[in-house]
Amino acid sequence: MAERSFAKEVEQLRLPAGSEFRGEGILAVTKALLQSGVGYVAGYQGSPISHLMDVLADAKEILDELGVHFEASASEATAAATLAASVMYPIRGAVTWKSTVGTNVASDALANLASGGVTGGALVIIGEDYGEGSSIMQERSHAFAMKSQMWLLDPRPNLESIVKAVEDGFELSEASNTPVMLEMRIRSCHVHGRFITRENRRPAFSLADALENPRRDTGRIVLPPASFAHEHEKVRDRWPAAVQFIRERKLNEFFDGDDAHADLGLILQGGLYNGVIRALQLLGLADAFGNSRIPLYVMNVTYPVIDDEVLAFCKDKRAVLLLEEGQPDYIEQNLNTILRRAGVTTALCGKDVLPMAGEYTTQVMRDGIEAFLTPHAPAAAVPAQAPAAVPVTFHPRIRDLAAVVPPRPAGFCTGCPERPIFAAMKLAQADLGEHHISCDIGCHLFSILPPFNLGATTMGYGLGAASSSAFNVKSGKRSISVMGDGGFWHNGLTSGIANAVFNKNDGVIVIVDNFYSSATGGQDIPSSRADNPNRATKHPIEAAIRGAGVKWVRTIDRTYDVARLRDTLEEALTTSTDGPKVIIAQSECMLNKQRRVKPLFNKAVKAGERVVKERFGVDPDVCSGDHACIRLSGCPSLSVKDSGDPLKEDPVAHVDNSCVGCGNCGEVAEAAVLCPSFYRADIIHNPTTADRIKARVRGAVIGWLQRRRAARLARHAL
Repeated sequence: MAERSFAKEVEQLRLPAGSEFRGEGILAVTKALLQSGVGYVAGYQGSPISHLMDVLADAKEILDELGVHFEASASEATAAATLAASVMYPIRGAVTWKSTVGTNVASDALANLASGGVTGGALVIIGEDYGEGSSIMQERSHAFAMKSQMWLLDPRPNLESIVKAVEDGFELSEASNTPVMLEMRIRSCHVHGRFITRENRRPAFSLADALENPRRDTGRIVLPPASFAHEHEKVRDRWPAAVQFIRERKLNEFFDGDDAHADLGLILQGGLYNGVIRALQLLGLADAFGNSRIPLYVMNVTYPVIDDEVLAFCKDKRAVLLLEEGQPDYIEQNLNTILRRAGVTTALCGKDVLPMAGEYTTQVMRDGIEAFLTPHAPAAAVPAQAPAAVPVTFHPRIRDLAAVVPPRPAGFCTGCPERPIFAAMKLAQADLGEHHISCDIGCHLFSILPPFNLGATTMGYGLGAASSSAFNVKSGKRSISVMGDGGFWHNGLTSGIANAVFNKNDGVIVIVDNFYSSATGGQDIPSSRADNPNRATKHPIEAAIRGAGVKWVRTIDRTYDVARLRDTLEEALTTSTDGPKVIIAQSECMLNKQRRVKPLFNKAVKAGERVVKERFGVDPDVCSGDHACIRLSGCPSLSVKDSGDPLKEDPVAHVDNSCVGCGNCGEVAEAAVLCPSFYRADIIHNPTTADRIKARVRGAVIGWLQRRRAARLARHAL
């Protein structure tokens, strides 16, 4: 297994009641689940909630003691369907994934779950990956909550509020027979803090109890006529029950300001609270302890909106600003409807002074609040206080440097075995011309950036082959599609491979098999080589592909062999064989390999064992400055430096100390022929007597040759 170990963090899950829990927000969620008497947890890893899955995997002993079932699901759809256990039985269940992409995958199961409703508490913990640092399309989960009527919690980013939201979420779900979504923003997942623990609880009704006492209620199954009744039940029963629970339990929070600003107010999503307070501090409208001078209405529940609370907050105010991140402006439209129907004349501002789209950073919200105050309370609109430190990007020398040094695009890790695959693809296209290439979600998506510049589309996880389906027409060229081993098991086997076989697709499919679901943290998958005591691994991708009916399959067991990869690609693109052509390119993810190998290496060195570490370098005297190695590699360890020769003006290639010895840069140089300027050096730790003797002999011979060369140069010098 290559997942990061959370053995130390897991011990905090045993803390008894009254103890202080310290850690990240996403780790606090795990403890809150156990305190809430959860019966089962499932999910699919992805930023920013991968840690939740990894912690639960390491907490197997604790979960077994409590009778809690945990499994890593094959996809988000699988995880969502797992909540079916809470439909008929009073069992609390939780599932988790990265949103919004994961919610899109899970939508079929979630829609059915929300229609029929639940008996036990059903909690969907979604990692809201929204903003400039996101790796996905910019969408909000709010739309899905409204579409299927699932209550959406967005707690303030502190551990006490997050833990309370988990516990309240289960109770809200049970009180209204409705699944609840808990939105964990990136900052909420990684915020550090503390909270006082409660005792872990065994589930009151276990999965084993359900199996022994099966229940069946056709009124909860989404089939006519019950499905028509569900729509009315949502509005007639579930919505009022949820509103009553939220109001009585005071899930949303009110913070009073001072008398001078009592006629103004800010309404905000709970997840924005920390940023809003900081923005108010910069405007002189909040103190160092987070006390706002302007009244706040914090919506820890963003759906449903509680009409009575909105009216109570706005009725005595001249103007209110709503801070709603993202678009469309769902909440703003809702609040306008509530206020105008009730005849409340309070001015409601929102997207008129704040951006319609994009992340609401502290600076954005500071400027928006200042723009709101200028017409409504000019005296309160204190000019924004400049931060104490000027960001380094504003330094004149940094600005000048940015003008001449091109930005380095995001790319593969040092030594990544996926880099040579795309180098081989570029070489194949150099021989056969450019082809249409469909990309997929995963590390390999970096191939669209320099230096590879490959790929035209990406449509979703495991959908690389499916997104080439329309190009199954007679032509002089074949389409190429790419998917990873994680995407293959997630969706690619059926949507990509089986679909290509069924429709007799003539394209080429490249499956990048690096032994893990590397893009989400290195979790094991069915084809992983690792011995995993809790999961079944070592199921070859090739066997699954041939089982689906693919006839032309080639497995490359070492992706660093660029020439072999190029030749195999060219064979696939030119063969007369009908049907899909599948190339499985296999090499272990270098990042996970280093996680596994480095501790063993360091342990062996410390124990005095003889170990050898491979390193590569470039001879500056031989390097021509062509830089084909860089153009076809892009490895972070590969750079340039001054040649040191006044007659050689062009910089030469250089390998820095981050090199892991994969050899790819030498392989791709000069059209996949080993460049003579590259050399390999073996660094021996704890050398033996024989090693030392060899080193002395080699040093003496090399020294003699160097002295002879220097003497010859001196004789011929002008």
